[in-house]
Amino acid sequence: MSKVAKATAALMAVTMLSKIMGFGRELVLGALYGASTYSDIFIAASNIPKVLFTLVATALATTFIPLYYENLREGGEDKALRFSNNILNITIILGIILSTLSFIFAGPIVKIFAMGFKGETFRQAVIFTRIIIFGAIFTGLSDIMKSYLQSKDSFTIPGLIGLPYNIILIGAMILSVVLDNVYILPVGALLAMASQFFFQVPFAYKKGYKYRLFVDFKDEYVKKMLILVAPIVIGVAVDQINIMVDKTLASTLVEGSISALNYADRLKGFVTGMFIASISAVVYPQFSRLSAAEDRTEFFDFIRKSINSVIIIIMPMTIGAMVLSQPIVRILFQRGAFDARATQMTAIALVFYSVGLIGVGLRDILTKIFYSVQDTKTPMINATIAVVMNICMNLIFIRHLKHGGLALATSLSSIICILLLFRSLKKKLGDFGQKKIIIVFFKTTFAALIMGVVARVVYKFIFAMLGTGLIMEVIALGTAIVAGAAVYGLLILLFKVDEVSMITDIVKKKLKRG
Repeated sequence: MSKVAKATAALMAVTMLSKIMGFGRELVLGALYGASTYSDIFIAASNIPKVLFTLVATALATTFIPLYYENLREGGEDKALRFSNNILNITIILGIILSTLSFIFAGPIVKIFAMGFKGETFRQAVIFTRIIIFGAIFTGLSDIMKSYLQSKDSFTIPGLIGLPYNIILIGAMILSVVLDNVYILPVGALLAMASQFFFQVPFAYKKGYKYRLFVDFKDEYVKKMLILVAPIVIGVAVDQINIMVDKTLASTLVEGSISALNYADRLKGFVTGMFIASISAVVYPQFSRLSAAEDRTEFFDFIRKSINSVIIIIMPMTIGAMVLSQPIVRILFQRGAFDARATQMTAIALVFYSVGLIGVGLRDILTKIFYSVQDTKTPMINATIAVVMNICMNLIFIRHLKHGGLALATSLSSIICILLLFRSLKKKLGDFGQKKIIIVFFKTTFAALIMGVVARVVYKFIFAMLGTGLIMEVIALGTAIVAGAAVYGLLILLFKVDEVSMITDIVKKKLKRG
């Protein structure tokens, strides 16, 4: 357990550092470009390679580690290294082919991803896309190198790849304004994507990696990987389609809609990436180990505790983000070109995105449970259903709520997805403690609602007493958050939510070791 706690603590530390840098990048973009045409173009163009390449890269990286170990067991380090180079080189070939095709057909691709762009905006978006698109080659290579390092029990270095990425992007944003040349933005994005791969290479060599020019498409493990990745590719693809539809519809709205959704999504991603991703990375091996045992009592108990732990963490963040959305966005973003209008648009998106935080948090955990019992099809099917519903809700909500409707549709679809996953998990495993999960959900929701009222009242009182100004608002917001957290913590203790001990266990062990 101490080993798990140590890995979690290290992972959360580097994740926090990376998220802070990423958030700083968004602050710089907001300050320099606000919610404007150029920020929309840059965000839309940067999103295209992610959608086109992430599904392949994620699927390959997900299946790389188990197949690497299989090669290691059968033929030792030489066979495992041969497999690694084969996959790396195949990824390079696929990346070059897809990037070249995307460069040639950049115009039609931009029309698909941002159908609202017209005239000069469209032309600039095509240029941005053609520059950025070749950086996608390094996305796949970075994911493969990350998996290689993780197979060598190196988790810190892969967690730090966001540092060079964000530093280069921030530098490019500043230079683009100083030199009055917007094309520095896509060039910076290209270099930043490449840096994630090259940052890991020296550390991989220290772990025994040696590059060899070797390609064998007929290798049995390549064929095996293709079979394993199929459901994952489809599952990731529908998620990327979801993102593409949101951005495309947002491009038809008023200027700054894409940017507002992006800034709000970054805030949401900071929460889920910081806490949920770290928890998921630690519990996944435990799920795999316990699912293989004959007596599944411990497995079901661990499932329940993991799900409840996520609920306990996410619910106060959901309500807190909703009731304090305006001051959060204003303090973090409103400066330079990011004006009051941009704050209002981003705050609206944040409120609606916050509705689905519980869905985003639980989906990752539930998906890992299915993977641990060697079921990759069920998450794929449920995700596909949720995306179809999201698209339908997008078309309905956008008429009345504009960009906020797109955020709400995304949130509701994530909730639908976890409900479908819960139903499928019950069919597959039977009773794994659903009643206890429901009880914890209602207890934490009630506690979070009371917390939200307290936090809102405290914020308004302190803000009215201190007056306007950044420092005064920071004090008001900070006081409200502390008061709300105290109320929430007291209530879940009074409600006797047992899973609180699981959340504090890592902290206690860390303090004891200290």
